[in-house]
Amino acid sequence: MDLPAAPVATRTESGGFATPEGTIYVSKPFRSKSSKKLRAMITFAPRHSHFDINNVSSGTNEFRGFFTLFWISMFIFTVNTYIRSIETNGHALNLRFATMFSRDAITLALSDAVLVLSTILCVPFAIAISKGWIRYYWTGLIIQHVIQTSALVSAISWTFNRQWPWVQSGFFTLHTLVMIMKVHSYMTVNGHLQYASEMSQKLLNDLRKATVAAGGWDQAVKDAEAHRAELDASTSRGTQDSSPTSGTPQIREGVSTSYVDVPTANALRQRLVAVSNAAKPQADEKYVSLEQPHVLVDHPNEGISAMARDYSELQSELTSSGPYKVTYPNNLTMKNYGEYLLIPSLVYELEYPRTDRIRPLYLFEKTVATFGTFALLYTMTETFILPRTPTAGDSFFRALLDLALPFMFSYLLLFYLIFECICNGFAEISYFADRQFYEDWWNSTSWDEFSRKWNKPVHTFLLHHVYSSTMASYKLSRGSAMFVTFLLSACVHELVMVVVTKKFRMYIFLMQLIQIPLIMISRLPAIKRNKLMGNVVFWLGLYAGFPLLCVAYVAY
Repeated sequence: MDLPAAPVATRTESGGFATPEGTIYVSKPFRSKSSKKLRAMITFAPRHSHFDINNVSSGTNEFRGFFTLFWISMFIFTVNTYIRSIETNGHALNLRFATMFSRDAITLALSDAVLVLSTILCVPFAIAISKGWIRYYWTGLIIQHVIQTSALVSAISWTFNRQWPWVQSGFFTLHTLVMIMKVHSYMTVNGHLQYASEMSQKLLNDLRKATVAAGGWDQAVKDAEAHRAELDASTSRGTQDSSPTSGTPQIREGVSTSYVDVPTANALRQRLVAVSNAAKPQADEKYVSLEQPHVLVDHPNEGISAMARDYSELQSELTSSGPYKVTYPNNLTMKNYGEYLLIPSLVYELEYPRTDRIRPLYLFEKTVATFGTFALLYTMTETFILPRTPTAGDSFFRALLDLALPFMFSYLLLFYLIFECICNGFAEISYFADRQFYEDWWNSTSWDEFSRKWNKPVHTFLLHHVYSSTMASYKLSRGSAMFVTFLLSACVHELVMVVVTKKFRMYIFLMQLIQIPLIMISRLPAIKRNKLMGNVVFWLGLYAGFPLLCVAYVAY
C-alpha cells in the first residue's frame, strides 16, 4: 500500500480524525482464534446517503435535475393511472393487493414482535460467556448456531402453518434472516472479545513472568522508558524536517472500506492520535490515554517487546475508538443491545459514529417519503404486475416484455423505500451517523461491483462474517472465500423464493452462481476498459432478471 504524506488531522467529537478530505475512522484489529494474522478495516464516516438533500456532493451534482424529473414523472404517471382506472372501472384501485397483504395482519404483527423480543436472550447468553460460565470456543459457538438454525426453521414452519400469502411469508422470512444476522454478529463479536480478553490476561501473566529474568516488573518498565528515550534522542534530528504524518494513507473521496495489515492500521492510529494531541490543548487529551501501547513495547529485550505489542493489540480490541470509550464487557447491557436493534447495521461494534440530535423535520421528511413511496409501489404492483402475472399457457417472451418495465420501476421504488427512507429514518432515531447504506450501484460495470454497492448492510455482514471469517478460520484463498460467500447468498435467496412461491425450482440459486464466471469475465482487461459497455450489459441483465424470475417461478 502506498503511504504518502497526509494533511494534519484533528480528533472529532465522534471519535474520528478530521482531515481536509473527510473524517477517517480506524477500527480495531480483527483476530480469529485459529489465526495470528490480523486485519483492520478503515472506514470513512459519518456519511450521507446519495439522495439525501443534506448531501453536499449530491446537491452539486450536474445531473441532480433528473432526480427531480423522475419524481415529477412518477407523480404524473400515478395520477394518470388513477384517472384511467376510474374512467374504466369506476375506482382508482381494486384493492385486491391490499386484501392480500392485510390478511391475518394481527397474527403477523404479534409473530414479528415475538421474533424481535426473543433476540434479547442473546444478551444474558453473552454475559454468561463473559463470566466464563460458557466457553465461546467452541461450546458457545455451537449453541449459537443451533439456536439460529432453530429460529429460522421455526419461522419458516410458522409461515407454512399459517398459510400466509407471499407478501406476509416473504416479509416474515426476510425479517427473520435480518434478526439472525444481527444476533450472529452480536454474539460473534462479543465471543471474540471474550477470547481476546482471556488471551490478553494470559499474555499479561506471561509478560510478568518474562520480566522476572530482566530484574522484575519495575526494572523492566524503567529499562523500557530509558530505551525509548534513547531512540527518541537518536531520531530527533532526522524527524525535525519530516512531516509528522508521513506514512499516513491519503483519503480519497468515494472510498468506503478497505482492509490493511494491522501494523499499518495501528501506525495510522498512533500517527493521527499524535498529530491530534499536538493540535489540541493539553486538557483535551482524554482520547489519547487509551490509544497508547503498553510501555514495555520499548523494552530492549525483543521477546518482552513482542509480548507487549501483542498485549497492546489485544487490549486495543476491547475498547472502542469513539469518544465514549466503550469497553468490553461493559457493553453487555439491555440498553446497548436495544440501541443496536434500532441502528440499521448488521455488524455489531462497541461504538458507532453518532449524531448529536434527532432532527424532527428530517424525520418527518423520511416518514412522508416512506408512505408516499409505498403508495407508488402499491400502485405499480396492483395495476401493472398482478394483472399481468403469467400462467403456464401464456407466451414466455410476451410475459417478459410486459413485466420488464413494471418490475424495474418497482425495484427502484423498493430500493428507495428501504435504503433511503426506512434505513435513514431508523438511523435518525438511533443517532447513527453513517448513512451510506448504498453507493452508486447504478454506475456498476460488473455484477461484483453491483453486489458491493446496492446493499451495503448485507454486503458488510458477508464481508465481516463470511468472506473474511472463512479466510481467517479455514485458511481459504480469496477465490474460495468468494465462492463460499456466493454459495451462502444463493442458498438464502433460493430459500426465500421457496417460502414465497411454495416451489423448489433452484432458478435463483443457479442465477446467483452464474455471476461468478461472469465476474471473472468482466475482469478481463479488454472488457474492464469498456465501462460503457459494462454498464449497458449490467442494466440489460437487471432488466431481464426480475421478470425472468417471476415467469419462471410462477408459470413453471
